[in-house]
Amino acid sequence: HQQITVARVFSFLFPVIFLIANIGQAAVLYFGGRQILAGTLTIGEWQKFSLYLIFVFFPIGQLGFIISQMSQASASAHRIFEILDASNDVTDRPGAPALPSVQGNVVFDDVSFRYFNSGENVLTDISFAAAPGETVALLGSTGSGKTTIINLIPRFYDVSDGAVRIDGYDVREVTIESLRRQIGIVLQETNLFTGTIRENIAFGRPDAGDDEVIDAAKAAAAHDFIMSFPDGYATPVGERGTTLSGGQKQRIAIARALLLDPHILILDDSTSSVDVTTEVAIQAALDRLMEGRTSFVIAQRISTVLNADQILVLDKGRVVARGKHAELMEESPIYADIYRSQLVEDAVATTAA
Repeated sequence: HQQITVARVFSFLFPVIFLIANIGQAAVLYFGGRQILAGTLTIGEWQKFSLYLIFVFFPIGQLGFIISQMSQASASAHRIFEILDASNDVTDRPGAPALPSVQGNVVFDDVSFRYFNSGENVLTDISFAAAPGETVALLGSTGSGKTTIINLIPRFYDVSDGAVRIDGYDVREVTIESLRRQIGIVLQETNLFTGTIRENIAFGRPDAGDDEVIDAAKAAAAHDFIMSFPDGYATPVGERGTTLSGGQKQRIAIARALLLDPHILILDDSTSSVDVTTEVAIQAALDRLMEGRTSFVIAQRISTVLNADQILVLDKGRVVARGKHAELMEESPIYADIYRSQLVEDAVATTAA
């Protein structure tokens, strides 16, 4: 609606300005011509007056352009301030204590979730427990609820029913800052910001020393490519990491998570958008990152989660099967079908290569 308003102002203002300018020039031509014929005005004087008129109408035309730009800027500013002034639906409860250092025991207790009170459930009756150091893999089709589950752990949303507990603490009863500080997240789309590589790695811990940043980068297999840049860790990174490849951005995200040293880790399909060689390097870095941490992994490919302590197969917001790979191959037709279809895809890709 705001763009339409700006377009209307623009489409009305400019024709009016040019119409006035053309009428003025026509009037000068008509009345000036009559005075020249009458001998009361010379051609030179008429030309000077015409030039003066052009000089007057040029800034008026620019003023119309400025007005339209201001209308557009006002509409954009209105949208930006709407976002800045928006209140967060998830807030700390009055007097909420900080979450103490956790071991990483995560429990979903009969959790259901819907985005609106009157809407349909996105998740229904989700219950499982992850012991400290365990890896839980979430598998299912698009829209099955995988991402919603991991979004409930750092409390990006509040559950509609049931509870999510970490070491016995309901995540709604502790401060958000203390909760999220103990959770590392590596997403499929890595969020990097304008600044240096070092600043992006240390985003969660700006007080970290250079040695800590370098150690995290080495563990994430990022140190070598960082040092290949002339400025090393001081290399500027464009907004959203435009100066880096997909694999490089993922390894910086892994280094960021390693530096945070969380007890709970969330990985959202972190190797889906890179080539095979890069995937191997990233997977090795992820294995180091997951060691000793309670990890939740969303994976499109079963081959990346074969060794998970438990695999949850989701369908339409419900857990339809759970267990390890061998168990699910025997007990879950959905899991077995996904696995076999991926084997066929891999065979076709290998033959084509």
